[in-house]
Amino acid sequence: MSKFEWRKELKEFYLPKKQPSKIEVPEMKFFTIEGKGNPNNSEQFNKNIKALYSLSYAIRMMPKKGIVPDGYFEYTVFPLEGHWDLDEEGRKLDYLSKNHFVYKLMIRQPDFVTEELFDYAIKSVEEKKKNINVHGVKFETITEGLCVQAMHIGSYDEEPKTFQLMEEYCVENNLRRAEKTHREIYISDVRKTAPEKLKTVLRFRVEEM
Repeated sequence: MSKFEWRKELKEFYLPKKQPSKIEVPEMKFFTIEGKGNPNNSEQFNKNIKALYSLSYAIRMMPKKGIVPDGYFEYTVFPLEGHWDLDEEGRKLDYLSKNHFVYKLMIRQPDFVTEELFDYAIKSVEEKKKNINVHGVKFETITEGLCVQAMHIGSYDEEPKTFQLMEEYCVENNLRRAEKTHREIYISDVRKTAPEKLKTVLRFRVEEM
């Protein structure tokens, strides 16, 4: 049996074109963790990412421990995602201050993952990786619904250009943004990719007018 590759099997969700498009995003399972503040100078932000990946790989590698859950299939771990908002003070400012970011980081999980498997992953990481703090990680089912998305290529600081294209797409297609928050899916490894080549899926919820 071939490995399930999200890059090949789920292109509509993870590899959209640069031109904005409308998409219906169904119910999905995630490991999530919440935080706040500027991610560029936050040690906790990096710790949160490590916690999510450690738990995700604990599930992925279960067969090597002799555990094969019902419905298990070999797959590539999904990419990191972030749901971004501003705190109350940040919403009042007339400029964007990263210090006022409020975020939820997440990694999607295959449908076979259950609460019991999540508990297994927590215990496994706590026992074997004492330096990884998984406190605060949750197992959630999230449905985004109707969204507009586009692939942003470039640095994170240049994302407003792509968001502007997405807003224009909404106007042209009788859609309106449902909320100011947005989703980012990090396709590129920021540690190995030049800023101008970073690929990030940008997405926000919309309503039909």
